[in-house]
Formats: sequence, C-alpha cells, structure tokens
Amino acid sequence: MSATEPILSEHEHRQLALKRKRRRQLSRGMYILPSLFTSVNIAAGFFAITQIFDSLTAKTTDMVPKHLDWAALAICLAIPFDSLDGRIARLTKTTTEFGKELDSLADLVTFGVAPSLLAFVWGFRMLPVSADPVYRQHLLQAGVFICFLFLLSGAARLARFNISHDPVPRNPGRPDRKYFVGMPIPAGAGILAATVHFFGGIPLPNLWSASIWLGMVALTGFLMVSTWRFWSGKEITLSHRHPFQLIVLIAIFLFLAIFYSGWFFFYGGLIYMFSGLWARAAYSWPRRRRLRLHFGPAKPEGGPEAEK
Repeated sequence: MSATEPILSEHEHRQLALKRKRRRQLSRGMYILPSLFTSVNIAAGFFAITQIFDSLTAKTTDMVPKHLDWAALAICLAIPFDSLDGRIARLTKTTTEFGKELDSLADLVTFGVAPSLLAFVWGFRMLPVSADPVYRQHLLQAGVFICFLFLLSGAARLARFNISHDPVPRNPGRPDRKYFVGMPIPAGAGILAATVHFFGGIPLPNLWSASIWLGMVALTGFLMVSTWRFWSGKEITLSHRHPFQLIVLIAIFLFLAIFYSGWFFFYGGLIYMFSGLWARAAYSWPRRRRLRLHFGPAKPEGGPEAEK
C-alpha cells in the first residue's frame, strides 16, 4: 500500500463497493435501454403482420379495413422507435455490434416484410372478383413480384448501410448537413403504410387504382436502392442552448400525428419522397447545362450530309 493512499475503514470499504455495484448496474441498464426500443419496433412489425392475416380471415367485410388500418398504423408508429434506439445508444455511448445487428433484423421485419405484405393484400389481393379476370390475374402476379422486389430492395438497403462508412450520394448536398444515400427503409415502409392509413384501410376498388399503386410500390423500392441523397435529420438535436423552437415544432408534429394522422403521414411521406426526386433533378439540370456550355451541342455523325 502506498504511503499517500488513505486508509479506509471497513464501513467506507462497503460504501465504495456498493457505489461500484450501482455503477455496474446502471451501465447494464443503459445497454438494455436501446434494445428495449428495438424490441418495440419488432413488436409493432409482428402486430402488423398478424393484423394483415386477420384481414384475410375476417368473418365480415367491415372488419377488413380496420385490420389493414391497424397494421398500417403499427408500421407508422414503429418509425420513431427505430430512430430513437440508435440516438439513445450514441447518446449513452452504449453502441454495440449486437445492437446494430438486432436493429437491422428488426427493420427487415417491421419495414420490409410487414409493408410488403400490406401493400400486396391491400392493393392487389382484395381486388373485386367482378373486375376483368384476365387483367386482375396479371395485376395479382405483377403485385406479388413488385412487392417482393420492395422487400428485396429494403434488405439490400440495410446491407449497404451496414457495410458503408461515410457514403457519398451521387448528388452531394450541403457539406454542413448529413444525408442518407438512398431512401431509408423506414421511410419507404412509412410511405406505403401511410397511403393505406390515408384511405382508412379500405382496399382498392378497381384495376386502374391498383395499377397506380403498382407503380408507387416499384418507385419506392427503386428509391431505396438508389444512390440519391435524402435528408437524414441527424443535425437535429436537443443539446442546443435554446431548444425551445424544436420543442414547439415537436409538439406541433405530435398534435398533427394524433388528430390528423391520415393527412399528416400521407402528405409527409410524399413530401419526403419527392424531396429526394427534386434534389436529384435539381443537381442534374445545372450539371447538364454546364456540360453543354463547355463541350457545345452534340453534332450528328456522318459529316455535313448527315444533317440533310
């Protein structure tokens, strides 16, 4: 023992050991906290899948929209839990490889399997039997394929996110902001679920609306595997010195999400999706213009006679 080290009594030794034990318990609890949010994410996805199955076996047609609407709401409500688990893990410095893998598997269930099943059942499986049988069969087959592609795109998006380190989109934005490369899978699932919720879970009534839905599901899947930039919102934090404006904004969002959930989720999802499309178009147009000014207009091949 060092001569400068204080001599502790037996009571002080017990107090010190008790404090160390409490710190270890608190540290373990902090590691569990992000996983609890991930577990809620998985539970929401599992609940959505059960509601989709219940819609197929409902005894009355009145219960079909309710089951599909509950499934859509479960997917939408899982999105904030998915964003919070990572933020809490980084804030408490409890990020682990186990938590990352668990979060990816949870996203695949809740934002991959559940919305793809919901998109198929709501948009194609429930089409009226009185419709054109040939066209209806073709739409069913195409719907199965496109919904599977959505699931595959979501899985590829998650795999790319897990192995990428500081990825750069093809249309880089402001250097002081962080962006997703490709639409994140929670946003893609949210767009499909918000559409179902916007219509109250009532299945599509005709073939032309199902055709539009087919294109929307395909577009959402493509945007997830694209390399275009999408706003991440990671610069938003409550650690600012004056977070009052952010708190007011969150309160407004909660009010709209509770009392006007159909309109809020649907139009919010569309705005986010088209923001990525607009960012890509806004980046491409000036670039093409600069190339034309630099190299000049393309000339037809074959010399002057080719212009005749």
